[in-house]
Amino acid sequence: MELNDFIAKFANLFEETDPSSITADTVYSEIEEWDSVMVLLLVSMIDEEYGVIVDVEEMSETETVKDLFEYVKSLH
Repeated sequence: MELNDFIAKFANLFEETDPSSITADTVYSEIEEWDSVMVLLLVSMIDEEYGVIVDVEEMSETETVKDLFEYVKSLH
């Protein structure tokens, strides 16, 4: 599980946001497209790509894309 791969997969969930604007330090809740539908898409992507089920409450305690990556990695 690599951070850059995770960032790319995360960035591809967004339709209107330039993927190159999303980095490890991006506070994902500040992305304009971020909403409850994006949470569901993210949970689904993590399940499909990494085979883990995230707890949305615990996930919400993360702030940056890197924090989210570290959380998912800890479940793997």
